[in-house]
Order: sequence, then structure tokens, then C-alpha cells
Amino acid sequence: MTFVISQGCCRDASCVAVCPVQCIRPRPGDPEFETAEQLYIDPAVCIDCGACVEECPVDAIHPDHDLPAELSGYLDVNAAHFASGADYDRIPVRHVRPRLPEAAEELRVAVIGTGPAACYAATELATNRGTHVTVLDRQPAPFGLVRSGVAPDHPRTKLIADRFASVLSRSNVDCYFNVHVGTDVTVAELLEHHHAVIVATGAQDDRRLGIEGEDLPGSHGAKDFVAWYNGHPDHSGDVVDLSGERAVVIGTGNVALDVARILMRDPETLARTDIAEPALQALRDSNIREVVIVGRRGPESIACSAGELEELAKLPGVELTVTCPPEDLEHLDPGDRRFRVLTEAAREPSGGKRIDLRFRSVPEALNGTDRVESITLAGQGELAASLVVRAIGFSSQPLAGLPFNADKGILPNERGRVLEPETGEPVAGVYCTGWVKRGPTGVIGSNKVCAEESVAGLLEDFVSGRLVKPLHTREEFAALMAGRVPGAVGFDGWRRIDETERERGAESGRPRLKIVTKQEMLTVASGR
Repeated sequence: MTFVISQGCCRDASCVAVCPVQCIRPRPGDPEFETAEQLYIDPAVCIDCGACVEECPVDAIHPDHDLPAELSGYLDVNAAHFASGADYDRIPVRHVRPRLPEAAEELRVAVIGTGPAACYAATELATNRGTHVTVLDRQPAPFGLVRSGVAPDHPRTKLIADRFASVLSRSNVDCYFNVHVGTDVTVAELLEHHHAVIVATGAQDDRRLGIEGEDLPGSHGAKDFVAWYNGHPDHSGDVVDLSGERAVVIGTGNVALDVARILMRDPETLARTDIAEPALQALRDSNIREVVIVGRRGPESIACSAGELEELAKLPGVELTVTCPPEDLEHLDPGDRRFRVLTEAAREPSGGKRIDLRFRSVPEALNGTDRVESITLAGQGELAASLVVRAIGFSSQPLAGLPFNADKGILPNERGRVLEPETGEPVAGVYCTGWVKRGPTGVIGSNKVCAEESVAGLLEDFVSGRLVKPLHTREEFAALMAGRVPGAVGFDGWRRIDETERERGAESGRPRLKIVTKQEMLTVASGR
């Protein structure tokens, strides 16, 4: 028997460290680790110990004899990764966290954000003796895109929030949710109360197309659209018109495929997930029967993962088709699972609901008087559509008081140390991790290695005496926040929100029924 890593792998490599025979690849440090779609287990070397199963935070590892039917193909996927038979190094690679000297004063660090990058950074710090971490987030509910970005029909991926919660609930971690850094408290004030600040605010904005009609009603950025169906409180009042028969999604990455899949999936299937109730009702009333996914380049440049594309192809009651010149498909690598899906899908539609992958199509304009009625594609004319979602990437926002590289959409940094653009010197005590550090690339687990690098630099600077001792105590910071933000939510407040959502969901057979307004969240968090 062997174990198998399946779709949903978060790639944080927790499983690698516990494997006694080192049969999981790629590992952090391997050339292909940063770009790998997932990790794989070598069936010829696996000794069936099950250590990786216990360590996986998203339940993506299964024994081969107990693979769910929809994941049965992953036995071959794992084996194929090792098909060359090439030998590989089996010396265990373990992550050793830098440790503070026993005589060192308590290190206090503020982490801005609670998404994966922030939580991995908090983990690196809080599990180090002699540290105290303050975590701040603008929303009353933590976990960033794990809560508001992961598709509701991918529940296993959301399980990583349980691991993050175990860190945020530690005695040496203070949580301040519903606090807007830059408005309620400044970075300079955080530095007066902490040795260092780690910025992990992610990428909050959708990139724009820059074409006429982009701001018409019916045109949405993917981040906003995904936040709407995931119950983000900033989008609780959004109205998404699904009365037309065709939607267009611009982009071919995983987010674009998530949007298409949610639009086409049976609402009664979604009714068993944590999808926001207003979105579920809108999808139940939806008239959309076709989603066209538009890619500027050819199929060889499709940006999604194989697992996402295969899931789209298996969507019940929905046909997947491909529109592109036939010669575009002739020279694709047959060893790439994505291209096999595209080749099989390249046929004439047979009627009914469908998703069409349309390549070599460049949007030129969105058309309509009071709302979107069609999209103009270069050389193809107008395509009728009442909903257009652009999923062409994200960009970060500047944070008041810190330098920002607007061209790259990141904080200027070297290995996580934020730099002054004019001098190239580090900004004392300020670090970054995640998308605001490297740009919006990678999956959840990519942030683990990223955070480890940033925290390692911070600890090195602390031990070397390059960080300034805080002017004020933890108690003084708590008093400052109590005066500035009486509605700040601590971890106990989040626990009340979490328990309430789970209890409400259980009544209708759902994992949770999300509270979608900030005011109700704050009421529940307060215990009133």
C-alpha cells in the first residue's frame, strides 16, 4: 500500500519533514518546489507509515485503497512524477527554527494581517520561546483569503484555518481584529510598542483591463465577485445580476476557473457548503447557461492548474468546450494533464449548459447603455454577455508611512526586510511577507517558506542588536487600542463568531452559515 497526495494539496510541505524515508517531492529548496502544482509521494518508496496523513493540514493525503472516487486518478498522477526512475536524495530535511538566546529580553512583534502569510509568520515567532506576537486585522474575522477567497466547494483547503487558529489562540499571541492599521493605529505607533512589524496584508485590489466600459454595472473584479459569494462583510450589500444567459470571465488562472465553476455548479450542491446565503439565493435564481473563459494567448499558456481544469471538465450537467484554431492543439505536450483535458474538450457543443475556453481573444471594450450588454473581442466582434468578471491578477495597496513600489505592487524589500527606495537601506524594524513581499503568486503553502525567510531575518536583526527597544509596554498598547478601537475583536470574540456560524450551519446540514455583515459580527463577538 502507498499513500497518495490529491487535489487540494496546500504545498506547505509539513508532510515532508515527518516522512522517515523522504519519499515526498518536491521539497523546499528543490528547483521545482516554487512552481510545482502539488507535492507527490513515490509509491515505490512509501513505507505506509501514515506520518504524512497526520501532518497534512488540509486532508489531501489518502491511502491508495481508500481514495474517493473523484480522486482515483491521483494514484497515477503521483506515480507519474517519479516515472523517470531517477534516484534522489533521501537525507531528511528538517526546518530548524532560529532560536533566541535564553538571556534575551522578550521580543515583541506586530503582524499586520491574518491570512496564510501572516499566520505562518506568527507561527514562526510564537513557537519561539521568549516572543510575544500582536496580530492585527481590518476584518472582525481572521484568516484572510482562506475565509474569503477559497471556493466554498473546496472545503478541505479551508481546513488549514484550524491550524492557524491554534497559533492565534496561544497565550503569547494577542489578537486585535476589526482594527485598520493606517487609520486606527499607525505603523510608527506599532513600532513604539514592538521591536518589529511584519506587513502581511496581501493583495487587496483587482487589476484592471483599462478598456472602455469597464466600470459599467455588470462588470466585476474577481476579488470582489469571490468575496461576494464567500460572505465578505465589505460586500454584503453587493448586487450581482445573473438574469442573462451568458457570463464572460477574463483570465485562465485558478481564480477564473473558480468563478466559472461556481456560476455553473448545481446550487443544491453549493447549499451543502459555506457559501454566503445571499449568493446562494442569487445562484438559485440564475439564468446563466454559458460561461465563456477568455484567454489572450493560446492554450499552451493556460495559467490554471491541472486539478482545477479536470474539476471543470467533470462538472455534472455542464459541457466543457475549447475554441481556438485546431493547429493550436496539435503540438501541446501530451504529458501535461491540462493539455489532455483541452484536447478532449475540443469538440462542437452539444447543447445544454456549457463552459467554453476561448483562446487568442483580446477584450477591447465592454458595451452597454446602463449596464454590460456585450464584450468586444479583437477581430471577433461583439459577444453578448450580461456579466463580465475580470480575473487577471491582483495588486497590493500602499500602507501609510511605508515605501511602496507601485510598478511591482509590492513593498520594496530584500528577503523580507523592507527597504528605503532612495538608499536601499533597510527600514529599521519593518519586514514583509506574502503577496505584499513577492507579488500575487503561489498557493497557500507558498507563504510558509516565504514567512520563514522573513522571520529568520527579523530574528537575526534582533539578536544582532539592530532592532530598537519599544518605548511602551504591552499593557500600554492594550490601553491604547481600548481607547482607539472599543470595538476591537479578540480571539475569544472570533471564537463566538465561529461557534455561532457553525451552529447555524448545522441546522441546515452545512459546515457553517456565515455572518455576512460587520455589525452582526461585532454584536456576536461581544457576546451581547
